[in-house]
Amino acid sequence: MIKDQDFIKNPDVPGPTKEEVRCIIMCKSEVTNEDVVVDIGCGTGGLTLEFAKRAKTVYSVDMNHEAVDTTKKNLNKHGLTENVEVIEGDGLDILDKINSFDILVIGGSSGKLPQMIKKGYEKLNNNGRLIITAILLETRAEAVSSLKNLSTKTEVVDVSISRGEITARGTMMLAKNPVTIISAQKVI
Repeated sequence: MIKDQDFIKNPDVPGPTKEEVRCIIMCKSEVTNEDVVVDIGCGTGGLTLEFAKRAKTVYSVDMNHEAVDTTKKNLNKHGLTENVEVIEGDGLDILDKINSFDILVIGGSSGKLPQMIKKGYEKLNNNGRLIITAILLETRAEAVSSLKNLSTKTEVVDVSISRGEITARGTMMLAKNPVTIISAQKVI
């Protein structure tokens, strides 16, 4: 797992997804070296880089030019460019251009989450996995509601990470933003 401090960051781009959360997502995705992964809302590329180390092919998508640029810089820094295509554009439009895939990760949807879930589900291979990360309560509810209408086996995990900072008097735990990871498997 790449350490958070080893990523190039950009103040105009969210991320990277915290290391502990990336670990859980890798576990929930059950990614293999035969999988094709689509990462929508890639931000600084935290998940893209982890999938690049494990999957056959990764499509990394963001509509923010700064995010695309930062993800490319992180891929170059860590020597993970060979099996990744970084695409600038709207995730919903990009899904139209990719035939099929095994894993779809949605970290940003620009208000189009139900449409992305529906379109992504249609293009997922059988037993494919769909993972949505959410920091907003509304996104959590929208994701679960959208998945109820599809033939999926769904799991919801809420993750709160605190990291210890050593002080003169002891260790102070500093909380990070909680993240909900909604994972679903396409079952036909």
